[in-house]
Amino acid sequence: MAWRLLGLGDNTVDTYVDRGLQFPGGNAVNVAVQAKRLGAETGYLGCIGSDEAGMLLCDALRQEGVDTSRCRIRLGRNARAFIGHDGQDRRFLRSERGVRGEWGAFDTEDLSYIAGYDLVHSSIYSELGEALPPMRGAPRRLSYDFSERWTAENLAATLPAVDIAFLSHPSASDAECRTLLERCIGWGAGMVVATRGARGALALAGGRFHEQPARPASVVDTLGAGDGFIAAFLLAILDGSGTAAALAAGADHAAQVCGYQGGFGHGVAWTQVDAAVL
Repeated sequence: MAWRLLGLGDNTVDTYVDRGLQFPGGNAVNVAVQAKRLGAETGYLGCIGSDEAGMLLCDALRQEGVDTSRCRIRLGRNARAFIGHDGQDRRFLRSERGVRGEWGAFDTEDLSYIAGYDLVHSSIYSELGEALPPMRGAPRRLSYDFSERWTAENLAATLPAVDIAFLSHPSASDAECRTLLERCIGWGAGMVVATRGARGALALAGGRFHEQPARPASVVDTLGAGDGFIAAFLLAILDGSGTAAALAAGADHAAQVCGYQGGFGHGVAWTQVDAAVL
């Protein structure tokens, strides 16, 4: 039986201004696509613009076999991130929110759809606001990526609703990272993982810390590697693997994602040069 995973929330079109390319992406989107590629049945529920960027996103999701039947198509511009590069390292230049946060109310059909998944993954970029805690009763498990935008306030407010939390904390010492994970468990998370870039990952679950080094990779583009890590980690947990095995699966898949451009490919030319960005 294939596990069912829903990406709920953020999307964007990653625009490589120095390369004239654009790619569909966003944390919730990338996790849904990567989980699909790893054998899960997946869906995506989010707010998508009616413009060319939104249609690029929809087409890519459908080509990947990700269900989009409950997405909101909103009149207006899709969310977009503008990215530059220093060699293979990316630099986020600016972003446009577009229609990403135009959720409206979640009705009973939405909640029934969400409840049909074994795990729902969302992120701090999803602009769900007060809708997240009431939604907690719908999915069997909820995971949430705080990226590097976590604060004590948003962790304390959100973690009671979260089974599996992810944070990015590449600059912290080992001791600082361990203290943060302990605080996250204290705030209510069932399990918490800190991704640390080239330093690998650290997890706290069941009162025990687990460390995972990064895997060697032939790096083409690091965009989406963290989302690939999350997808593989979550599916391993759903399979009943222990935390150490799930971390290893995440590291392996993250290294694979580094081998192509964009969060999951599907790049097309971008010609609308924005002088304000350049």
